[in-house]
This record gives sequence, C-alpha cells and structure tokens, in this order.
Amino acid sequence: MLQYLNTKNILFVTALFFVPFASAQLPESEFGTDIRNEFSGTLDADQGRKRISIARTTDAPVIDGVLDDAIWQSATVISDLHQFQPVDHGEPSESSVFYITYSDRFFYVAARLNDSDADAIIARQLIQGGGLGSDDSFEFILDTFNNGRTGYHFQVNPNGIRREGIYENPNDLNRDWTGIWQVESQIDEQGWTAEVAIPFNTLNFDPDTEEWGFTIARTVSRKREDMAWSSFNRRINPTTTGLISGIRGIRQGKGLDIIPSITAATNENYTSNVTGQRYDPSLNVFYKITPNLTGAMTFNTDFSATEVDNRQVNLSRFSLFFPEKRDFFLQDLDIFSFGGLNQNGIPFYSRRIGLSRRGTPVDINAGVKLTGRVGRWNVGGLGARQGDFDGLDSQNVFVGRAAANVLSESSVGAIFTHGDPTSDTDNMLGGVDFRYQNTRFSESHSLRGNVWYQQSDTQGLDGDEKAFGIGANFDTQNNGFGGSIGYEYFGDDFNPALGFANRTGVDNLDFRGSGRYFFKGHKWLRNVFTFMRFGHTRFLDTKEMQSENFFWRMLNFNTHRGDQVGFGGFRNREGLRRDFTIRPGIVIPAGNYTFSGFNMEARLSNQLEFSPGISFNIGDYYDGERMQVNANIDWAPNEHINIGFNYNYQDITLPQGSFDVRLVSANANYAFNSKWSWINLIQYDNFSDVVGINSRLRWNPQAGEDLFLVINYNFDAEGVFADLNSNNAEIVLKYTKTFRF
Repeated sequence: MLQYLNTKNILFVTALFFVPFASAQLPESEFGTDIRNEFSGTLDADQGRKRISIARTTDAPVIDGVLDDAIWQSATVISDLHQFQPVDHGEPSESSVFYITYSDRFFYVAARLNDSDADAIIARQLIQGGGLGSDDSFEFILDTFNNGRTGYHFQVNPNGIRREGIYENPNDLNRDWTGIWQVESQIDEQGWTAEVAIPFNTLNFDPDTEEWGFTIARTVSRKREDMAWSSFNRRINPTTTGLISGIRGIRQGKGLDIIPSITAATNENYTSNVTGQRYDPSLNVFYKITPNLTGAMTFNTDFSATEVDNRQVNLSRFSLFFPEKRDFFLQDLDIFSFGGLNQNGIPFYSRRIGLSRRGTPVDINAGVKLTGRVGRWNVGGLGARQGDFDGLDSQNVFVGRAAANVLSESSVGAIFTHGDPTSDTDNMLGGVDFRYQNTRFSESHSLRGNVWYQQSDTQGLDGDEKAFGIGANFDTQNNGFGGSIGYEYFGDDFNPALGFANRTGVDNLDFRGSGRYFFKGHKWLRNVFTFMRFGHTRFLDTKEMQSENFFWRMLNFNTHRGDQVGFGGFRNREGLRRDFTIRPGIVIPAGNYTFSGFNMEARLSNQLEFSPGISFNIGDYYDGERMQVNANIDWAPNEHINIGFNYNYQDITLPQGSFDVRLVSANANYAFNSKWSWINLIQYDNFSDVVGINSRLRWNPQAGEDLFLVINYNFDAEGVFADLNSNNAEIVLKYTKTFRF
C-alpha cells in the first residue's frame, strides 16, 4: 500500500500517524506567584525523592562566569550534596553551592565550586563538545517530563566548555546530541565559578506539569570524587533525580528554528584524474508544534562536516555496527529506541538513510520528522526521500514509533517501518515491546526487563520473518553481585531493511554476571570487581552451534587515582557451515572449532598529563594461534594540546597461512581558545592499505553557529609511512547558523 509514496505522501502519512496524539486538548499552564526560596532539599514522603521549590525571576544575568548579578541573590540555593564516589552518600571533601532559577524563556544555573587547592584544578579540555572525563566539572539532568525514563544532560568544565547529551533510556546517554545553550566559567583563588543559560526552546517539556526531575553533580577530578544532590546506587540518571517544583508560565517564543547551511567543496580523484566542485545550500527547519511536540524538515541535507567513523577491521563473518553522528537524525533519537536492543535486531537504524552500504554519502532530497510526548505517550515519525545512487532510483522511507508510559518507570509501545533505502524491494516491519524498570528494586539493586516481538514483510520472501526476545537485568554499582540473562530469536527471513540485523536464522542465549567490592580506608585501592559473560548462538534449522563465547575477567583492580589492572581468560567455539575466507588466499574450512586463551590489561589514569595503556591477548584461534596487543598513549600537557596514539596489532598463525593485522590511529588536536579548534585524525589499516587524513578547523563563536574548513585526503600505501600514493582529496568549506524565533 505504501509502495508508491512520494514526498508529499510521506508528509501526509506522518501527520496522519499522529493525529490521535496531536489533537489531544492540552490545558493551559497557570502563572504562580507564591514561590519560596529553599536552601536545601526535603524528602518527599510519598516517593522518597528530594524536593525543592524553584524561584522565578524577571531578570537576566550577564553570562560571564562571574556571580555578581542580582538574579543570584534571589535564586534557589542547593548546597546539600553528598558523595556517590568513592563513598556512597559520604561527606564531600569540598563545598559546593548551586543557584537555580528560571524566567519565562530561560532555565538558569550558577555554581560556586570551592576548592582547598585551586591550583590543582584540572581543566585540559578547551574544545567545545569534547570529552570531560578527566576534568573537574559539574553536570545536571533535566527530566522535563518527570517520567524517570528520559532526560537532558548538561556538563560544564572550568574552561566554559559545553558538553551535552540526551538519555535514550535511563541507562544509555547519547552524547552525539547537541543543543543550543550558553555557559561561561572562571577559575579564581577560591575554586571556580560558572553561569549557564538554557533556552526553553532547546527543550521539549510537558506544559501541564510544574515538577521536573532534576539533579546536579560535581566531579573533583584529582580525587576522583563525585558528589550529587540526588543519586542512587552510586549513579545519577533520570531515575535517580529529585524534584524541582513551581515551574509555571514558561514559553518557547514561536518555537521556530531555521538553520540554513552553505557548502562549497572541491575534490580530486588522482587515480582517474577527475576533479569536481560543488556548491550546495541546505536547510533544516524545526518547529515546536506544542512545547512537547517538535516537527522537523530537511532539504538537500549535507553531512560533510560530520566526524568521520573510527576504522574497524572485521575478522568475523558478521557486519560491523557504526554509531549515528548526524544532527538531523540525533534529534529526539531516544524516542525511536526499541526493546532495549542496541545492535542486532534493532528495527530502525538511521544510518541506513543517506549512506550507501560502503558508507559513502547519498543525497537526501527531503525529510520530515515529528517527535515528542503528549500525556503519557512518546511518539516519533520520520519520512525521507533518498536520491538516486549506484543505478538505484530514488527511494522513500518511513518509520513511526509510539510508546505509552506505564507503571512507575516502564513503557509499552509499537514501531512500524516501510522502505528499503538500498534496493527497490518492498519492505515493511511492525513490532511491539514492553520495557520494565524498577530503579529501587532493593536498597542497592535495580531491576530491568524487556519483552519484544517484530515481524518483517519483504517482497520475494515467504519464510520465517519474525523475531522476538526477552531479557532481565539485576544490577548494582555497590558491593555485591548482579547479572543479566536474555534470549533472542531471529527468523531466517527476518529482514529489518531500515534497521540492523547481522545475524538471522539463529537464536541466542546470553548470560552475564558481575561482582564488586569497595575497599574501606585502603591507601591505594578503591575497588575490585569480577565480570563474566557467556553467549551461545545456534542455527534454527539444525539446532547446531553457530558460535559460543565465554569471557571471564577474573579480577580487575582500580586505584583511587584511576589506574587499573586486570586479567582473565576466554573460551570460544565457532561452527562454520561453509568455508570462511578470513583473508584473501587464507580459507578456514567448514567445521567446528574450540579455542581459548588468556588476557590482561593495564592503564594509567586519564587524569595524568601522560596516560598510557596496554591490553594483551594470547591463545588459540580456530585451528591456529593468535596474539593481540592494543596500546594507546594520550598526552595532554595543557588545555591547548591533546595528542593521542592507538596501535592495534594481531599476529595470526593458521595451518592455511599466516597474516597480521595492523590498525593505527593518531589524533593531534589544538584549541586556540574555546571558539577556535583544529582537530586532526590519521588512520591506517593494512587490510585496505589506505592512509586517511581528516583535518577540521572549526570556528564556534556560539552554540548554534559553526564554520568548518574540512580537508579529507586518502593515500594508497604499502605501510603507514611507506610508498604513499595520493588516492583522492576533498576540501570542504561549510557555514551554518541557527535563527530562532
């Protein structure tokens, strides 16, 4: 029925899919006047959650990192933090004071983070959006629907660097999501300060609730100490938030973001002596239909400034998985998550759109997306028209998702997809899922579970096209044991053409177990843990084993500084139905194979300026042997320079022949200041024998505005620095800016 959709039809079907939700009557919010200034959170007797009232303001601070604005004198104050690392609910070693307030257009946060040794503050990251794992920082979570399932995550370091993410579910934070917000920080003799302003049109929220889930946390990096206002089981996420109340009368303006981009590029193929130029305008439009429902459109979409994928060398029989990095698809990506799946069997994998099987870009002529939450419903729909490529005509694709919140932290939902962007074969898929979560199942454990079912319908296939699964996770971050167990079934003809499935015609049993112990008062050691994973996959038709993997990290020791050392072993089995060409000219015969080995790992803390690490595996491999070494070195002498090197080497000896695997990557990043950065990545692998260079000069004067100069250059090579011959090159200049109304 949907086979002949064009772009107009996609827009119509997307709107039709959401009519029952979007037409729901939404009561108007009331403006409140009696808002009290609370200086510490109180426990909510009904739910055991911290609760605090938030003050409203009509003032606007100057975002400069200096807390001299009058607005902070009347803001709500939070100072009653506790440790959650290393001591759960222990006393913090440093005092922290946070100020929160809001106006009709902005959510404001300020911080005074005292430090008894201000000269020891670690702040090496100066690139916007860069990782802050080794820096002093503070972070906060906004669960704007107060559902304990999703939320926004914002993080700041003493250099005023922003890092944000969105929770796809309470346990998975997607840091590739970007939002528009402001922050500035200052280091002084008392510690450091920061000011944050988040426009409400950056957020989706429920206008009918005056309570949001909220927690705020601080990291003192040199001590590896984490403290929070509200936490549970040594962690913070949307399920562990407290409550801020009194949020009324907030607005998003017209709720319209218009994001034009212009790209100019020149490229040259040195093999064919072909050169080309292109000048591509593109446009993204985001419109808040309601405060919790967003419509988006994209035209002539250009992803040329997107980060390149990290290379992987595939020695398995199954396709590799690469994460999504493109902004249009990352917006509200959490709504499309399904059944707790993260790779094999996911019904919607956005990288299927706009990328060929080889990973090269394919034009997206137009796309439309509608995402958000109405009442207890989470809804999402996406339609796109992909351009011609490789002799394939333009293709239309569509995905629709709806899930209802049930119980206190759980959900039940359905998903539907139509289209195959890589062929002209008609394909549809439908699925239902139930996701259960109980964060406070016991004093130190949480319980999660998933049940899901999918059915695909592919033209020309009439076999077993179903897939289903069930799983449970009993988890703790405190002393004690936890584990998970799951079962999955994938029919022979199960084909999620808009999803990802690299194993079908099999069922799989997976079991994991872990144990952890925190030392009390030890001079060097913080904790030790053990981890075990067992997976068994068999063919559906014969019930014979396809693969079996057992891994046991016997002991892994972690120091207070962040160093770690661990060792363990593994035992794998593989059942090959047909000969497996692992390397050109080297074929492993069909049959059953059992191999085992030993592994160890050691690395120094990433808080050090010089941080090396190494892992080592040795053992059997099919009917031969394999030795694998992975070494990495990171050097960050200051906030301007960050250099890293990673070398993966495998020496494989088989009766059919021997070969080695070398995967090399190096990054050299320089931050001139918080607005100008130069990021360089060099990658090489001896399977493709290609050296790739990606160099990006970025100017980011403010969130929502970027200028990129990108150089991509590939060499054919017999070695990393030997016999280099130019293959192809591209230079791209791209400017994009967000206009908000």
